[in-house]
Amino acid sequence: MQEVLERQERERRERMRRRAASKRVQRELDEQLGMAVALLEEENQSRRGSREGRAPNVHRHRHSRGENLLEDYFIPHSLYSDVHFRARYGMQSHLLNKVDEIARMGKSTILESLVRFCDAVKLCTPGTTCADLRSVTCNGFSKKLSLVDFLE
Repeated sequence: MQEVLERQERERRERMRRRAASKRVQRELDEQLGMAVALLEEENQSRRGSREGRAPNVHRHRHSRGENLLEDYFIPHSLYSDVHFRARYGMQSHLLNKVDEIARMGKSTILESLVRFCDAVKLCTPGTTCADLRSVTCNGFSKKLSLVDFLE
């Protein structure tokens, strides 16, 4: 029985020694990997942009794109200039602000504006225009001009 206990104790010590050696090797590998990464980062910092001789890249905070979209483009002192905004969205920022203002209007306000617009079109066009449009729809055009019906 004593021999069995001694053997188990030797095996336990051997396992502990192997674990310690394995951890030591792993720590050394981690240190070497850390040094290699640091060297690569140092080499990459010497470059300014994506290619030699180019301007530095704009730090875009890619990890939080959705959260920072307003800060990047839509506040008065945004991260990007008006040139970047126009290239990204195809319009100037003040035009997009007006579109946004219209989009935030309530349904009743939009309908009221549409009715006023149609009333103004009726006042500006002579009464024969609607009759002329009706004759065009009857003479071969299969699509009905619903705008004519709305204006009358």
